Amino acid sequence: MKSLKWLIHLILPYWRRILLALILSTLTITSHIGLMATSAYLLARAALHPPVLDLMVTIVGVRFFGLSRAVFRYLERYVSHDVTFRILSQIRVKFYQGLEPLAPARLLNFRSADLLSRIVADVEIQQKLFLKVFAPPIVALLVLCGYGAFLASYDIRFSVILSACFLVAGLGIPWIIKLLSQGVGRQLVVLKAELNTQVADSLFGMSEILAYGQANVYLARIRRTNEKVTNQQRQIVWLSALSSALTGMLANISMWLILVLGIVLVEEGKLSGVNLGMLALGTLSSFEALFPLALVPHHLEQNRVAADRLLELIQAEPEIKNQDTMSPKPREMSITFQEVNFRYGPEELWALNCLSFQIPEQGRVAIVGASGAGKTSIVNLLLGFWDYEEGRIDFGGYSIQEYTQQKIRDYVGVVTQRTHIFNATIRENLLLAKPEANDEELILAAKKAKLHDFVQSLSKGYDSYVGEGGLKLSGGQRQRLAIARVLLKNAPILILDEAMEGLDPFNEREIMGEVYQLMEGRTTLVITHRLSGLERMDEILVLDQGQVIERGKHHELLRQKGLYRKLWDMQVIPLN
Repeated sequence: MKSLKWLIHLILPYWRRILLALILSTLTITSHIGLMATSAYLLARAALHPPVLDLMVTIVGVRFFGLSRAVFRYLERYVSHDVTFRILSQIRVKFYQGLEPLAPARLLNFRSADLLSRIVADVEIQQKLFLKVFAPPIVALLVLCGYGAFLASYDIRFSVILSACFLVAGLGIPWIIKLLSQGVGRQLVVLKAELNTQVADSLFGMSEILAYGQANVYLARIRRTNEKVTNQQRQIVWLSALSSALTGMLANISMWLILVLGIVLVEEGKLSGVNLGMLALGTLSSFEALFPLALVPHHLEQNRVAADRLLELIQAEPEIKNQDTMSPKPREMSITFQEVNFRYGPEELWALNCLSFQIPEQGRVAIVGASGAGKTSIVNLLLGFWDYEEGRIDFGGYSIQEYTQQKIRDYVGVVTQRTHIFNATIRENLLLAKPEANDEELILAAKKAKLHDFVQSLSKGYDSYVGEGGLKLSGGQRQRLAIARVLLKNAPILILDEAMEGLDPFNEREIMGEVYQLMEGRTTLVITHRLSGLERMDEILVLDQGQVIERGKHHELLRQKGLYRKLWDMQVIPLN
C-alpha cells in the first residue's frame, strides 16, 4: 500500500489532464454505443419505408457518432499518454534524486545491471498505472451511470439488468482472474529484472566470457530465464483470452435479457418495436468499457511490485545526510585527520585505525601502501561517500561534517585510476566539470593537459565522439582528458587516486610531468602504490592496516629501510 500511495501522490498534480482523459475515454465509448444504437434504430425505421426526410436526423447521427468515436479516441490516447509520460518522467527524476545520495555506500549490494533494470524496466511498468489500472474502473462506472440512466428512461428494469451484468463482469471476472493469476505479476517483474540483469552482465563481460569459453554457459542461463518469462507471459495471455471470453459472454447475456424484456414490453404496448434493436445493441456496445477490467488486478500487482523495487532505493537512508545549515567558508585549503577510525560495516575490520595526518594549504602529501592498506578509504571520507565512526576530519579549519557533500566536492578535483568517460563528445565530457565554460576555457584546459593537439587531429575536433567508456581513446588520452576536466574545474584541492595505474612507462612519465604542473598552487593528496616521482612530495605516509607506520620525505624513508624501502626495492626503481 505504501508504494501505491507514493504513485498516487505522483499522479495527483496532473488531475486536470487525468479528468480530461477520463471524459474523453467515456465519450469514446459513448460514441460507440451511440453508433451501434443509432444504426440499429436507422435500420428498424428504414424497414418501415418512411419518407427519406424522416431518416435524415438519424443518418446524420450515424455519421456524427462514427466520426466522433475516431476523434475522441485520438484525443483520449493523446491526453492519457501525455499524462503517462509525464508521470514516468517524474518517477525517473525521483529515482535518480533518491539514487544519487546513496552512491557509493548504499549501492554496494546492488549490481549495476540490476540498477539499470530498475530505472528502465520497473519504471516502464508504471505506464500501465493510469492506462490499465486507474482509468478502466472509473470509465466503466461513468458508462454504467450514463447508459443506465438512458435505459431507465424506457424502463427501470433495463437498468437493473445492465447494472447486474456490469457488476458480475466488472467485479466477478476480475476476482476469478486474480485467483488464477495469483503471484504471476510479481514473478513476471522479478524474472524480467533477472533476465535484464543477466543480459547486461553478459554484455559488460563479453570479452572475458569469450576468452574463457563460457559463452554457451551464459547463453544457456539466459535461455532458461527467458523460457520462464515466456511461460509467465503465456499464462497472462491465456488469462486475458479467458477474461475476454467471459466478458463477451456476459455482454451477450445482457443483450439477450434486454431483448427478451423489450419484446415483453413491445407486446404490452409499453415500448415501440423500432427501439428494440437500439436498446439491445447499445447494451452490447456498452460492455466495451468492461473488457480492460479483468486484468486490472494483474496489472496492479505488477505496478506494486515494480514500485516496491523503486522505493527500496528512493526511500533508503543515505550513509551521510547533508546538514540543514549553511556550509561555512573555509579559512584555508587544508585537510586534517585526527585519530580517525573507520570501517565499512559493523562486522568489518577497521579500514582506518586512529589515523592522523595534516596537509597544509598548498602542501603535497602522498600516501602509499599495499592494496587494502586503507588508501582509498581516505578519499571516500574526504568526498563524503562514507562517514567515520570516531575522531575528527577538519576541512579548511572546520569539521567536515559541517559542510554539505556538494560543497566539499566543489572545492575538490579528483583524478582516479578509472576515470569514467561518457559515450559523448570530448566537449561534453569536459563540460561535466564546468557546464558554463566557454570554448576558450575548454581549449586552455586541453592545452595544459597536452590534449589539444590530439583533439585538433580529429575530423570533428571537440565534437568527436569517444565511444562507450572512451574506448576510442588510449589510456594516456583518457587520463589527459581527466586532467583537463580538473584543470577546467580549477578546484583548490587536488586528489590523485592511483591516477597513473595501467599506463605504460612512457605515458606515465609524460603524464606525471603534467600532473606536477597541475599541483602548483593546490593542496594535493596523492594516493598510490607506485613510488616513482614521490621525491617531490612534502611528506609521504606509509599505511599498513589503516595505520601510519612510517612518515617522512622520500630520501628519509629510503634510509629507514622499512616498508617503504621494501616497496621501492620490489618495484626495481633505480635511485637518483
